[in-house]
Amino acid sequence: MLTVTLILLPLALSLIILLLKEQRAIRQFALAGAVVEFGISVVAFIGYKYSGQYNLFYSADWLTGLGVSLKFGMEGISLLLVMLTTFLAPIIILASFNHSYSRPSAFFSLILFMEMAMIGVFTASDGLMFYIFWELALIPAYFICAVWGGNDRIRITFKFFIYTFTGSLFMLLALIYLYFKTPLPHSFDFQWLYAVSLNPAEQIWIFLAFFIAFAIKIPVFPFHTWQPDTYTGTPAAGSMLLAGIMLKMGIYGMIRWMIPICHDAMQQWGGIVLILAITGIVYASLIAVRQSDMKRLMAYSSIAHVGLIAAGVLTMTTYAMQGAVIQMVSHGINIVGLFIVIDLIEQRTGTRTISDLGGIALKAPRLALFFMVILLGSVALPLTNGFVGEFLLLLGIFEYSAIFAAVAGLTIIFSAVYMLWMFQRTMLGKSNAKTENIRDLNRIEMATLIPLVILIFWIGLFPGIFLDMALPDVQQILFFVFDIP
Repeated sequence: MLTVTLILLPLALSLIILLLKEQRAIRQFALAGAVVEFGISVVAFIGYKYSGQYNLFYSADWLTGLGVSLKFGMEGISLLLVMLTTFLAPIIILASFNHSYSRPSAFFSLILFMEMAMIGVFTASDGLMFYIFWELALIPAYFICAVWGGNDRIRITFKFFIYTFTGSLFMLLALIYLYFKTPLPHSFDFQWLYAVSLNPAEQIWIFLAFFIAFAIKIPVFPFHTWQPDTYTGTPAAGSMLLAGIMLKMGIYGMIRWMIPICHDAMQQWGGIVLILAITGIVYASLIAVRQSDMKRLMAYSSIAHVGLIAAGVLTMTTYAMQGAVIQMVSHGINIVGLFIVIDLIEQRTGTRTISDLGGIALKAPRLALFFMVILLGSVALPLTNGFVGEFLLLLGIFEYSAIFAAVAGLTIIFSAVYMLWMFQRTMLGKSNAKTENIRDLNRIEMATLIPLVILIFWIGLFPGIFLDMALPDVQQILFFVFDIP
């Protein structure tokens, strides 16, 4: 029942918040509810990892005539992503306390509704349930961007919607086709869909449909063009939700759907899409170097980092798959931390333009310190969370192809260049009119960033806790179920 509780609680909270009127009560209720949700996920995590006696699976009949059931469950990979979602949600809500949003009840209700939908994606064990929650996650993201976004929010939101909805239609067509390939009575159950026998041509078409849907969500080059504008134009909380959690849905879909169902097609065509992912790494990194807007720089940085994760998944090697799982968690932590810092700088100075800033470390040393720590995790400094995932990813890609690994490894070099350049231009040097009176972090802001910093070092120093959680799932996907060498 813990899995169902994790889905239903944020839904109930999001509905209750709509009844509240006073802004302070809305914020506190949303934060308290998100913290309780995280506490439940911690109980599930501890029970699964240390007692082995927790049943984190739930199944109930729904549309029995159509073979659709309310079937949800958590194992290693899904449990880690649920933990990431429930950990980041209260941090994102707390970071939003610095803003005074119009219609705050709707804003915080949408955040909790989006949390519910993403947990549904990560726990669904039925194909139609997976699709329903996949689409539900799009609804709050759309309204957060459209209502509270920047001046060009309508065009940006429309482009975001068209891209993601089009990808979803490809996935729906693939699911319907697989459904009718299952034995009578047909079923959307994961295990039934996994067992479908497809000829080579069918596998290729199903593979392409899934890849387009997941590549848009991640995003992978050349399906990325919606992302920089959306990350830049949406409010800070929306950027954190999209970059920190939502894009992980695409990578999770690759792991849960593409490999189990289309592994033969992936072996045949995986090299081509792997080239797209690696091309995106280099392309996005080069574009990031040229950015003057900090938020837009983060958008291209995210494309490069998740491109490396996608490349690791496409190699279908054990090292890269483990690296992909832990890097999904690490990237979510780091990118949310960076967006929080950038948002704090923009609130205090009125700008995100790098050339307009400078000397912040002299006036706000705590802000500069947190910025540096999170930045070092993002550039994969040893003993930080980013190093573990990127090392395993490159190790797995090298096992697949040394040339691909050499090119993919450029992301580490480029990342260090543009991230340290951004830090130098904004934090060091002389202060100016915009930064002369900048104030340092207060207690609430430090409370927002400290948990992120703790996890940056915890994952970097003790990665085995997380790798051991993912390994059984990775082994089952790659070896025991499909016997992929």
